[in-house]
Amino acid sequence: MAAGTEEAALGYEQARDELIEVVRRLEAGGTTLEESLALWERGEELAKVCRRRLEGARARLDASLAAERAAEAAEAGDGDGPGDDE
Repeated sequence: MAAGTEEAALGYEQARDELIEVVRRLEAGGTTLEESLALWERGEELAKVCRRRLEGARARLDASLAAERAAEAAEAGDGDGPGDDE
């Protein structure tokens, strides 16, 4: 599966849970060097997915909060701002 396709397919929770399992397996030991390297690489991919998902959620939250602040500022300034002719 391509990295972009995988990122679209994996939700944050799924990627996080798989990453936890990868870390558990690495910490437990008993794997060959090749297996350990493959697990490490998979863990790096999963960490990127999690990071991107969290960054996307943060951007959406920031945008929502900015829109809410702008709406509140517009409501507070109705008719009372400079340039009003009333």
